[in-house]
Amino acid sequence: FKVHVAHTRYFGDISGNFSGAVFKSGKYSFLGGSVFSMNYGTMNETTEFEPTGTGRTFTVTNYCVTLTYARVLTNNFSFGVNTKFANEGFAGVNINNVLFDLGLKYHVGIKNARFGINFSNFGLNVKPTGEVQVLKFSGDESTTDFTSVTVPAIFRLGAAFDPISTKDHNLSVIGQLNHPTDNNETYALATEYSFMHLLYGRIGYEFATDTRYTFPSAGMGLRLMRNYGGLTIDYAIVSRQVLGNIHRIGLSLILK
Repeated sequence: FKVHVAHTRYFGDISGNFSGAVFKSGKYSFLGGSVFSMNYGTMNETTEFEPTGTGRTFTVTNYCVTLTYARVLTNNFSFGVNTKFANEGFAGVNINNVLFDLGLKYHVGIKNARFGINFSNFGLNVKPTGEVQVLKFSGDESTTDFTSVTVPAIFRLGAAFDPISTKDHNLSVIGQLNHPTDNNETYALATEYSFMHLLYGRIGYEFATDTRYTFPSAGMGLRLMRNYGGLTIDYAIVSRQVLGNIHRIGLSLILK
């Protein structure tokens, strides 16, 4: 049984929170669930005629509830499926949708080489619901008729291997390709070093992004294992050249 909680501090006072749990439901199968939410804070309303603010404020909500099933089919091959209920709200307008993710993982067996494929956010087009005030020259008008929106999906392909793997030292080299439907394609390279499976150091860089990085992303981790389970603490920093730094911290508890 594993519980994981994480907090991400973005730029502009935006933050994200995640909590999830997974347990072994059979000899080769696992069940899990998670909740993810974004906090954008309170924003000042502006219009074309009042660009400095109308005196009113609004909030943006964004959360996702997930149920997960995963199974090990062979010693080398495993897969997982997510079913997600996602909500996005903006100034009284809400979008609700049911989405699906699929992940596949295969271990080659040489130098612990493995690769994975992920398809995220498969769903139907949906119409927003709610009411919004539209500013026109004749004055404000209310509208409840919205155009259907498409869920932005993403395809990921990742691969990794361990050129160094001993009792006390392990070095992993990782590469990943990201192909979203609503943005440009990016790819990333990273490496992770672990000492005695206790201390972890990580560094990586993502290429072809819209905003450049000040320096490569970096992180560290501490893993404390005992007979009853273990505790893992992770921290990472991503430095954007224009938007600023992103801080991530995660805590995992494993119970046997």
